[in-house]
Amino acid sequence: MSTGGSTVPLLTPYKMGKFDLSHRVVLAPLTRQRSFGNVPQPHAILYYQQRTTKGGLLIAEATGVSDTAQGYKDTPGIWTKEQVEAWKPIVDGVHAKGGIFFCQIWHVGRVSNSSFQPNGQAPISSTDKPLKPQVRANGIDITTFTPPRRLETEEIPLIINDFRVAARNAIEAGFDGVEIHGAHGYLIDQFLKDQVNDRTDQYGGSLENRCRFALEVVQAVVDEIGADRVGIRLSPFASYSDAADSNPEALGLYMANSLNKFGILYCHMVEPRMVKLGEKFETPYSLRPIRDAFKGTFMVAGGYTREDGNKAISSGYADLIAYGRLFLSNPDLPRRFEIDAPLNKYNRETFYTPDPVIGYTDYPFLPSDV
Repeated sequence: MSTGGSTVPLLTPYKMGKFDLSHRVVLAPLTRQRSFGNVPQPHAILYYQQRTTKGGLLIAEATGVSDTAQGYKDTPGIWTKEQVEAWKPIVDGVHAKGGIFFCQIWHVGRVSNSSFQPNGQAPISSTDKPLKPQVRANGIDITTFTPPRRLETEEIPLIINDFRVAARNAIEAGFDGVEIHGAHGYLIDQFLKDQVNDRTDQYGGSLENRCRFALEVVQAVVDEIGADRVGIRLSPFASYSDAADSNPEALGLYMANSLNKFGILYCHMVEPRMVKLGEKFETPYSLRPIRDAFKGTFMVAGGYTREDGNKAISSGYADLIAYGRLFLSNPDLPRRFEIDAPLNKYNRETFYTPDPVIGYTDYPFLPSDV
């Protein structure tokens, strides 16, 4: 695609495994809390369809793998037949417009409280260390967390199986693949990070042991649906929900090299500058060494603009750029990037409100004659 004779790097085609992408602008997985009773709703059909382009990649909002995976009100799941059936028309809507749709599969671990858990039980984690109360993303509400229960070694295969079944269910719902959520302080990250994981079994201690759970989840999902349909999201540098690591570069590199053995489709990394939710920080760290180590498609996210997204693609720093807030507020973001049109401002107040239209499907498109 050209604008005034010059090619916009973000709008160049890319072959991701067996998927032919028409551009590099990816819809990032965004929690929207509009799936009442953990079941995806019909209003999501329009929301995802609005953001679909022919040959564009979309990653669905974080989707729970089991009844212990939830930590937020009205987030979708994919562990019941009802949920699988509810996803089908949403996936069909994306496919009808020629889009490629991956489901992000998720377990929050200790970022939960007993009100979200079956029978009011404690959330599960790698640890029994409690999480401090947090101010929610809206800047007003304080969330409190129930102290977690540390998983017994022999229970871990059951959790891994939940990810396997969720992946199978996602394919049954019609998704083209899954992204394993290994980032942002949720369950997999609670095993990866040495500031959380205080286990003394084979899932704790050394870097290899802390990465074991994540890699066993990858193995199970790959065995179930095939490596060519599997991506993973990681945030070694982030410290969301008290999940920090003392050597994030080593963690990121070890994971990149280990993931190469499975031949998975992509690795989706959160930029080191995104240390805290929604804020950019100056940082000496770069994802470059991890990008160079990983053999598959490399996707990055974290406060990207059109300008630095183009630079990341043209310099070979990344293959794909995931956009969150800008894609939320600009359903036609690839088109706007193509012609360098002005962008709608996003309204943080309505990111997580339950309204099926306001702040969800009512952001304006460019007039078609622009």
